[in-house]
Amino acid sequence: MRWDRFFEDIEDQLESEWEAERAALDSEAERLRLSRLTLHERLAAMVGADASATLELVDGTMLDAPVTALGADWLLVSPWRTRAGAALVPLASVTAMRMPHAELLRTARPVGAAAKTPVSRRATFGFAVRDLVRRRAAVSIHATSARVFAGTIDRAGADHLDLALHDPGSPRRRADVSAYRIIPFASVAWIGIDAPVAV
Repeated sequence: MRWDRFFEDIEDQLESEWEAERAALDSEAERLRLSRLTLHERLAAMVGADASATLELVDGTMLDAPVTALGADWLLVSPWRTRAGAALVPLASVTAMRMPHAELLRTARPVGAAAKTPVSRRATFGFAVRDLVRRRAAVSIHATSARVFAGTIDRAGADHLDLALHDPGSPRRRADVSAYRIIPFASVAWIGIDAPVAV
């Protein structure tokens, strides 16, 4: 009888050790998974979700908006709920993001392996800017220096854009253009787009 209790006690101890080891392995696996999680993957989890985040940008701007699209190195948000338009933000301009704790945890959860990455997620910031050139959209370029330039983007190169400056909200007409600027992509904090944007 005493031996039965002794063996039961050993079995209980062994089971407790196995449980502790399994919990440690699960915990280590989760830490390893989180160490490989990128900001891009977390932003991808936010696209199309109804939750919004507050983006804190290098120029001091804070945009409170849902993420509506994501590219290789940019994101598109719609911070103006009362009018058409959007903000095109290079990922390098984001200094921090504020969101509810539940949303923070949701974006850290693993996405199913069956989820496919849309082609648009591979499009670069330059590609998105060239789309604005094609649309002839009126924009406001918010520079990292906190200056704002309103106008229409005439051309987009590999690492810069040419902006024709004119009054905000007015169409680009040669007579209304007051000046031209070449703006490096590295100097762009975000681009305010006045027209509706379809992604």
